[in-house]
Amino acid sequence: MSEDRWKHNGIRVVRAHELDANTPQTPGMNRAAAITAATAGAQKLWAGTVLIHADAKTGAHHHGDLESVIYVVRGQARMRWGERLEYVAEAGPGDFIFVPPYVPHQEINASADQALECVMVRSGQDPIVVNLDIAAAEEPTAVSWVDPIHPAASSEGCSPSAG
Repeated sequence: MSEDRWKHNGIRVVRAHELDANTPQTPGMNRAAAITAATAGAQKLWAGTVLIHADAKTGAHHHGDLESVIYVVRGQARMRWGERLEYVAEAGPGDFIFVPPYVPHQEINASADQALECVMVRSGQDPIVVNLDIAAAEEPTAVSWVDPIHPAASSEGCSPSAG
């Protein structure tokens, strides 16, 4: 009996056709849940896909006390954040984006002709999406990640002009 204990309480593969689009949505973005309590028995994580159509952007929003990680699969993501969405950075295929709790942000597809496809992971199961009515800054400030290992030698990948 003990050799069977992991059979139904171990690994769970959620197939592409099993993704659940019945999740809270943000205007301009389509989310589909993959790893949840219901689909996989997850207790502390939520994971799914995000699609933003060419030349589209989401409304400003935040996810309460949840941390979010976005992995760019295809396309060019432009992120704006701040009280007036006054900061901007871009990420491309293979890049990760970290969104701390309560940070007002907006995802933008920086491409006029290619869809932006991402994988998103959140630190909790609650489907928190708080849509915000923010008057966005006209000229956001480009921000590069700076730490002792990754100094801001260039602003490559940051484009404050479009968006």
